[in-house]
Amino acid sequence: MERLQKVIANYGYTSRRNAEKLITDGRVKVNGIKVTLLGTKVSGTDIITIDDVVINKEEKKVYYLLNKPREVICSASDDKGRKTVVDIINSEYRIYPVGRLDYDTTGLIILTNDGELANYLMHPKNEVKKTYLAKIEGLLSKDDIVSLKKGIVIDGRKVDTSNFKIKSKNIEKNTSLVEITIVEGRNHIVRNIFASLHHDVIKLTRTHYAFLDIHNLKSGEYRLLTLKEIKRLYSI
Repeated sequence: MERLQKVIANYGYTSRRNAEKLITDGRVKVNGIKVTLLGTKVSGTDIITIDDVVINKEEKKVYYLLNKPREVICSASDDKGRKTVVDIINSEYRIYPVGRLDYDTTGLIILTNDGELANYLMHPKNEVKKTYLAKIEGLLSKDDIVSLKKGIVIDGRKVDTSNFKIKSKNIEKNTSLVEITIVEGRNHIVRNIFASLHHDVIKLTRTHYAFLDIHNLKSGEYRLLTLKEIKRLYSI
């Protein structure tokens, strides 16, 4: 027996938080009976419907790696009509992004209908590494470097920022290119790290997620993950 909202998320229908809202909004039924109580537990034999459509039927699991362009929303849909990462991928399955990248951030993001893997990768305790390449205004000072090595406190929580490398500096334009690897998944976290050091981020790209990289994928291009890659993600 598992909680209903977890089962809905694991079937790849939506995130666990959105599943909770669907339940409280009265849109979920179990064996034909409307369920609005969070924490309700169901078994593998129960029939779950959302808006009277059965969702817990076996469906092929699919896994995509996308090089997200700028000005694209990391969501399955957008109430403002903006383009989403799901719009880019031609798939017959109901997929959604694993985590998110900011509207103006580019780079690697995984999309899947495998809720179990998605929840595992996004859970903070699993500390999945993400590497970003940030073009920032200004040059990092000695104090900035010391602060990064010690870790940066954002909203009362310390972020391990010790894994960074200054890739290049442009003294004439007063900009720097910094590679940084973190396990955090909070919104705007990389921008907030550099903002705390008084450096605005001009351009931000995620180059790696765990062992995966964007390699030769151009902006807006995507590919299916290999079976070997999927198994390796599960083994993290």
